[in-house]
Amino acid sequence: MYRLTAGHRPSVVVATVLTLVGSALGLAQPLVAQQIVDASGHGRAYWPLLLVLAALFVSEAATGAVGRFVLERMGERVVRQLRHGLVARLLRLEMREYDRHRTGDLISRVTTDTTLLREVVSQALVDLVTGALVAAGAIALMMWIDPLLLALVALTVAIAAAVVASLLKGIRAASEHMQTSVGALAADLERALGALPMVRVHRAEDREARRIGERVESAHDAGVRTAKLASVMSPAVELAVQGSFLLVLVIGGLRVTGHANSLGDLVAFLLYASYLVLPLSSVFRAVGLIQRGMGAYQRIEEALHLPAEPAPAGRLSVRARTSEATSHDAPALELRDLTFGYDPARPVLRGVTFSVPHRRQTALVGRSGAGKSTIFALVARFYEPDSGTLLFDGRPATELTRAECRARIAVVDQNTHVVHGTLRDNITYAVPDATDAEVRRVIELAQLDHVVRRLSGGLAGMLGDRGNTLSGGERQRVALARALLARPALLLLDEPTSHLDAINETALTTVMKDVAQECALLVIAHRLSTVQYADRIVVLDSGRATAHGHHEELLTASPLYRELAAGQILRPAAGKDHSTGPPGDTSAPACQLCLASPLPREGRDSPG
Repeated sequence: MYRLTAGHRPSVVVATVLTLVGSALGLAQPLVAQQIVDASGHGRAYWPLLLVLAALFVSEAATGAVGRFVLERMGERVVRQLRHGLVARLLRLEMREYDRHRTGDLISRVTTDTTLLREVVSQALVDLVTGALVAAGAIALMMWIDPLLLALVALTVAIAAAVVASLLKGIRAASEHMQTSVGALAADLERALGALPMVRVHRAEDREARRIGERVESAHDAGVRTAKLASVMSPAVELAVQGSFLLVLVIGGLRVTGHANSLGDLVAFLLYASYLVLPLSSVFRAVGLIQRGMGAYQRIEEALHLPAEPAPAGRLSVRARTSEATSHDAPALELRDLTFGYDPARPVLRGVTFSVPHRRQTALVGRSGAGKSTIFALVARFYEPDSGTLLFDGRPATELTRAECRARIAVVDQNTHVVHGTLRDNITYAVPDATDAEVRRVIELAQLDHVVRRLSGGLAGMLGDRGNTLSGGERQRVALARALLARPALLLLDEPTSHLDAINETALTTVMKDVAQECALLVIAHRLSTVQYADRIVVLDSGRATAHGHHEELLTASPLYRELAAGQILRPAAGKDHSTGPPGDTSAPACQLCLASPLPREGRDSPG
């Protein structure tokens, strides 16, 4: 708690002082009441004392209100600081950490855990300190009035304290379990909502509801356990207070009858006994709340200490990087004997070596799982290679910061990311200060004109969460426009034609040729219509680069490439007949020249 309030100590001091002043004003009230009772019994004027008592009462209320506001504001500021720190940390975690932790659980640490911790900071910390001090003051005054009665009160309070102490460990464990269950609940709900179309198509709503319901039940059970322990703790405190009050009333009354104390002494002692209820209750409540908050604090601390990428030293301009990158004779990208595995014992890449020249299109082909997407992840510096060297423009990646490496590239992922916002927001995500002319240029290049016309509001039209108002192909073209706007030195395209129809696929092929005149292009492709026009093709097999060359060369030199090509050709696209046999006859051998030849359809249908 002390570390949490670093930077907020002045507020803590002010709130504590105000609370103590208010408590001191409250402690003075029984003494004034004692004087009023004694003055009334002896026939002296007591109305000035009544005015003093009223002033003390009002001052205590006003001082307490200001102190409470200072505390609540300080609690909100602590939570704000924690949330800023958590958000900054989570956005920069090493990619391996996202593989190990669930997104929903990490989000719950920013939301529910910090909310619980705010109550601890804004209430428990100061209540614990001031409650203990006020209780000590009340006990000292009770000792001064009647030590015997104080001993009786202390006995009952000690019994309650022993009961509370035995419950605290259970409360903390139950609270930690509840916070963990809430995090798992958020993660499972995020999982289901993120794949809602799949859930509904497979009629899995009830199954997902049961899965999430188990998390709800777990959180409920932990909450009930916490409530059960807390429900035992509160009555223990209340019974101790009421029991001590009754003991004081009975024994104190007998002592007044025996003239051992005055009636004013008994009234003052009873007031202090009743006044002791609030600070003691606040102390016990604060201890219980701190125990519950420690579970949330441990989860927050764990997230804050997860390995993260270093923050960039300064902002790197996106516009100056193309000229810097292309001023070298070295390739835009080069991999030298690169080895990597998500699990080091099971490498995905094994000594991969190839280069991507400037203003050329290089294609990566291979079976699924060959390591193509892993190469993209390494180029983007999401992971570091286990061995080998990655070079940008002849400079090893280890000599550059991750921000400098990423400033040279742009990525169009197969799982295109469209964020909630306008079409312009999504296109200019990498270059927020892009001009209208620059935006229009990439819209034309990515064939997005019809999307702009269709959306209500045009570029200002909202795309919805995850771009659900767009088709898969439209989302991919939005991602392409975003990448092109940044004018990267190296553009990575992961299966860019996977969501496109034949017409748009042809248009994109033309776009890729134009883009290759501006920057280096590295394409993961499964459709040979994308591969055949590449300046260079790299064939990956089981994590190794087994061949490279042009389309025609590889058809002869690489059995794997020939197998991949045959698989593509024997699976004709809708509306096209690539076979040399009669229509509908898929048993006839396919014509290899259909892929290599740029002839129109009537030329491709010839047996040659």
